[in-house]
Amino acid sequence: MEAVRQYDVHEAKTHFSRILRQVEAGEEVVISRAGVPIAKVVPLRSKVNRTDCGALRGQIHIRDDFDELPDDIAEAFGMR
Repeated sequence: MEAVRQYDVHEAKTHFSRILRQVEAGEEVVISRAGVPIAKVVPLRSKVNRTDCGALRGQIHIRDDFDELPDDIAEAFGMR
């Protein structure tokens, strides 16, 4: 596993654009003050574009017995 890049606060301010490019490429970057890590810059997960109904079709499976409760749980909820 590759080590996380670390910058002190002054370097981070000076090379902010470079740090953002590294993060966009999937790297994590740690910002430190006096050698003590104080923040981690990580890539955001991609936003999912759901533009129409059925975008998850074929990816979700509901079992046939989904609506059936086990007897002990149904009894605990006063359903039997």
